[in-house]
Amino acid sequence: MIDPLTQMISLLQPSASFSKLVTATSPWAVRPPREGPFYAALLEGDLELSVSGQPSVRVQAGDFVLIPATYDFTVTSLTPPSGGRVMDPVEIRPGVFHLGGPGEPDTRMLIGYCLFGAHDAPLLVSLLPQLVVVRGDRRLTTLVELLSGEARADRPGRDVVLARLLEVLLIEAFRNTTERTAAPGLLRGLADERLAAALRRMHDDPTRAWTVGELAKEAALSRSTFFDRFRREVGVAPMEYLLGWRMALAKNLLRDDRLSIAEISERVGYSSSSTFSVAFARRVGVPPAAYARSCKRTRRDEVQQV
Repeated sequence: MIDPLTQMISLLQPSASFSKLVTATSPWAVRPPREGPFYAALLEGDLELSVSGQPSVRVQAGDFVLIPATYDFTVTSLTPPSGGRVMDPVEIRPGVFHLGGPGEPDTRMLIGYCLFGAHDAPLLVSLLPQLVVVRGDRRLTTLVELLSGEARADRPGRDVVLARLLEVLLIEAFRNTTERTAAPGLLRGLADERLAAALRRMHDDPTRAWTVGELAKEAALSRSTFFDRFRREVGVAPMEYLLGWRMALAKNLLRDDRLSIAEISERVGYSSSSTFSVAFARRVGVPPAAYARSCKRTRRDEVQQV
């Protein structure tokens, strides 16, 4: 059976942007640029992380942090500089940056940014937590170290290795997220054993004409209990989630110009091209054929720029 989390990470098409080692001497504070999904492994020291609209979180040596979307956030020493002053990191040697004064560093962290190549990345990311903190998992630190080393090397297959390492890093981070107070989304749904059964069936067989009653049976719940529980934990109603997932799959398939609209319609659970086209246009804002043409133009422009 298809694993929904693995499938979603694959559809996001992650790629590494850049990574660096940051040292810091207290007091210090930094507001990182909003350059996409951010991750960090704290190798030494303690810090405070504040994401806009959320309570601050204390991060300790050995912890891993992931912010899947572009949010305003601030990272500071436990005792921040007076007056709320923030600073810019200073590059002291290639790939190594420093924050704070000239004294002996008391904090070391590997940080990086990544990109999501999927056109519908915001839709997929909306189903994930705004902030992931994994405590003391050495595997995540090792993965960040491997990513950092590979990013600095110029070896054959570099981009493929970076993409695969990043996929493993994201999956490992998300499946270690068990915080039940996180915002509703896919991870909260998968953390619920009953709902996870229904989610896996939807991802495993999106072409099936699912009903709420059939999905409730997969979850071994009554129809009303399943509906309310799904909407509370995942954040949307079951049929709305299924529609969104089918459209995400359709967008991915439409980027492959070897497939016809009829073939794509069948692969995402629609009995006719016209029914699929109406549903796609209502959800995405343009007909599938127009969306496919725009993807083709984008690819052509990217090739010309290279």
